[in-house]
Amino acid sequence: MKNIAKKKKMYIKTYGCQMNVYDSDKMLDLMIPHGFVEEKDFKDADLIILNTCHIREKAAEKVYSDLGRIVPIKKKAMKSGRKIKIVVAGCVAQAEGREIIKRQPAVDIVVGPQTYHKLPEFLFNSDKVSKSVVHTEFPVESKFDEIKINRILNNPVSFLSIQEGCNKFCSFCVVPYTRGAEYSRPGLDVLEEAKSLIKKGAKEICLLGQNVNAYHGQVGNKLWTLSRLIKEIAEIEGLRRIRYTTSHPSDMDEELIKAHGEVGALMPYLHLPVQSGDDDVLKSMNRKYTVETYKTIIEKLRTVCPDIALSSDFIVGFPGESDKAFDKTIKLVKEINFSQAYSFKYSRRPGTPGSIMKRQVSEKIKSKRLLALQKILNDQQLFFNMSFLNSKLEVLLERKGKYKNQLLGRSPYMQAIHVTDPSIALGQFIDVTIAEATKNSLRGNLIAINKRGMN
Repeated sequence: MKNIAKKKKMYIKTYGCQMNVYDSDKMLDLMIPHGFVEEKDFKDADLIILNTCHIREKAAEKVYSDLGRIVPIKKKAMKSGRKIKIVVAGCVAQAEGREIIKRQPAVDIVVGPQTYHKLPEFLFNSDKVSKSVVHTEFPVESKFDEIKINRILNNPVSFLSIQEGCNKFCSFCVVPYTRGAEYSRPGLDVLEEAKSLIKKGAKEICLLGQNVNAYHGQVGNKLWTLSRLIKEIAEIEGLRRIRYTTSHPSDMDEELIKAHGEVGALMPYLHLPVQSGDDDVLKSMNRKYTVETYKTIIEKLRTVCPDIALSSDFIVGFPGESDKAFDKTIKLVKEINFSQAYSFKYSRRPGTPGSIMKRQVSEKIKSKRLLALQKILNDQQLFFNMSFLNSKLEVLLERKGKYKNQLLGRSPYMQAIHVTDPSIALGQFIDVTIAEATKNSLRGNLIAINKRGMN
C-alpha cells in the first residue's frame, strides 16, 4: 500500500490502563512509515486518535467530552481547506461501535483494540468514502504480526503486551466483551520484541496482559507459562528489570511465586487485585477464589521474597455488599498492609451481570465506604514510603521533573523518586539516599551513578 500521508502530524490521547499505553505506542509505530510524526497539541494535528477506556462510566463519558472540544477544531479547519481525521479507538470503540457515530457524526473511524493494526488501511479507504467507518472485529492473532517498532524510545521503561483478553467474566467487568477471549502471543515472538526494545534502549520491561499470569505462549509443541517466559527474558543481555501486570489470584501458580525468589531481574513488587475482603461478595463478583486463598498466596510470596511490595485493587459498594462485608475488606487491608492500592466505587457497566443485580448500593454509602478505605490505604502507603527514610535505593531515571536538573525515576518497589543533580541523565541507574518521603513520592540525594546501568 502506498503512503497515505507525508509529513503529517498525529495526536494520540490515551485513557485507562497500561495496555492502552502500549496500544497507543503501536499506533504511532504503524503510522510513522506513512509519513506521520507525533504532535502534542490536538489543535495542530492532521490525525487525532482517542484511545479509550470503558472500565468505568466516567472514563467512557470523558471521551465524548473531549470530542466536544475536538470537533469544532475539525470544522474550523475544514473552512480553511485543512482536513482533520478523528479516530476513536480502544474499548469504548469496541463496546459502543456505531453509537459513537450517532452521538458524534464528525468521527471518521471507530476501531476496536484488535483491529487497530489496520489503521493505515482504514485511513486510506476513508479518503475514498464520505461516511464514517467502524471496525470492531476480533482477529487478535494477526495484530501482533503486523506491528513493528519504528520509533526511537524516549523512556528506558517499555511495556510489552504478551496476553490479551480474559476468560474470567467477573460480573463487574467489561474486558471479556471489549478485548475478547484470552490469547497468548507465541513465546519466541515475545522474546524477539523484548530484544528489539532492549536494543533500542529499554532497561526495564513490563509484561502486559488483561490477565497476564494466565499466559501460555506456544513454543514449538510446548507451552511456556509466565514464569518460564520471565526466566527467558531475564537472560537477555542489557535488561535489568522485569515487571508484569495485571494478575488474577486464580492464576498465581507455584512456579510464578517461586520466580519472585529466583529471578534477580524480577522486581520485588506485585499488583494483585483482590477487589473485596468478603467471600460472599467475591462469589457474587465471580472472582473464583476466597479471601483465605488470597492470603495464602501473599504468605507464599513473602516467604520467597520477604521484601516484596504489594499493590491491589478494591471495589466498594458492589451489589449486596453489607456493612459487615465492607468491614471484612477493611480487616483484610489491615492484615496484609499494602504499599499502594487503587480503590473505586462500583460502576454499573452495560451488559455485565452486575449491572442488573438486585441490592444495588446507594452512591452515598459507596462514597462513605470509599473514603474510609482510602484513608487506611493512604496511611499504609505513607508508612511504607517513610520506612525508607535515610535508606539507600536504586533508581532508574525515566523522565524529566518539574525543576531544573530534576529527574524522576522509580525504585524496585515502584515508588516514584525525585532526584535533583546536574550530573545525572535519563536512562541511568543511580543509587540515592532517601531524604524525604510523602504518600506519593520520595526525594533522593545522589550517592553514585551505577555504571552497570549504562550502555
